[in-house]
Amino acid sequence: MATAAAGALGLLWGWLWSERFWLPQNVSWADLEGPGDGYGYPRARHILSVFPLAAGVFSVRLLFERFIAKPCALHVGIQDSGPYQAQPNAILEKVFISVTKYPDEKRLEGLSKQLDWDVRKIQCWFRHRRNQDKPPTLTKFCESMWRFTFYLCIFCYGVRFLWSSPWFWDTRQCWHSYPYQPLTNGLYYYYIMELAFYWSLMFSQFTDIKRKDFLIMFVHHLATIGLITFSYINNMVRVGTLVMCLHDASDFLLEAAKLANYAKYQRLCDTLFVIFSAIFVVTRLGIYPFWILNTTLFESWEMIGPYPSWWLFNGLLLILQVLHIIWSYLIARIAFKALIRGKVTYPGRIRPILCTLHSFLNSFLFSMPGGSWTVSSLACI
Repeated sequence: MATAAAGALGLLWGWLWSERFWLPQNVSWADLEGPGDGYGYPRARHILSVFPLAAGVFSVRLLFERFIAKPCALHVGIQDSGPYQAQPNAILEKVFISVTKYPDEKRLEGLSKQLDWDVRKIQCWFRHRRNQDKPPTLTKFCESMWRFTFYLCIFCYGVRFLWSSPWFWDTRQCWHSYPYQPLTNGLYYYYIMELAFYWSLMFSQFTDIKRKDFLIMFVHHLATIGLITFSYINNMVRVGTLVMCLHDASDFLLEAAKLANYAKYQRLCDTLFVIFSAIFVVTRLGIYPFWILNTTLFESWEMIGPYPSWWLFNGLLLILQVLHIIWSYLIARIAFKALIRGKVTYPGRIRPILCTLHSFLNSFLFSMPGGSWTVSSLACI
């Protein structure tokens, strides 16, 4: 029994690390055991160093949020206090938890008769109770400031590293002598730090503020980790650095817009969101398909030819492009609605519409004000 199980595990292990899948024709793992320069060639065992580094990144984050981000938040006027606590009421609490958080007019009238409360007072109770579950602005500010700092630093490092790399200026160099491309120190640090950061996000997602987009972001982090790990193991790290730097170009701007939003610097928030939207669309719908996909699909086909992991890698990159199109459409729709609604002064009856748009933004990863390019809708939150 034990022998059969060992044999099955051996077959599975052999299939998982099959040279026919991972490497081009006439290349074996033994060929990549050479020392090369720096860290030699990428090896799967290098990935193991990511986990203690991810724990270190998470620890640095906790210190950063406490000793740097929190004082900055207090300096810009964000209060270190939670939301207003709703008055304890067993009947309303039961309705809130078991039935609905947004009671309709009929239910409000029934509760009004049952409690002998004014309908408006019950509406206020439900609003305060909903706000009670929302995370404090201070906590959201600290989280965004940490992500902003990392994204900005890693983007600057990526630009500095790629500026002196030949494949940044000629993408055909991504495939020259592939897969016999030694791993330099700078490239190794770039890859491992990106991977460690996303692993730290995977860990912290279970302790951070629970957002509506929890599942979406969980899948996003998982896919990002998979792509970075996959490209590292089969030594497609040169084109991988281009993909990472391209995506980092807009991420820090989104976090900067969030920070401005939390600090109530509305005009700065709007400006940063416009810049983020423009860079996002240009990089994801312009540069990515015509620069990145061009080299991974066509230049690599010409220089090294397709093989099984090549098909998988390009398939994942094409799926990423589909996501870029969807996200760009959503961003454009949000920006268009905000610009259109910003042309008029809204009466109080329109406020729920703005709140709905703001909630949609939250579910789409952005804690941006939905209709506040020239008017503020943040009073509804």
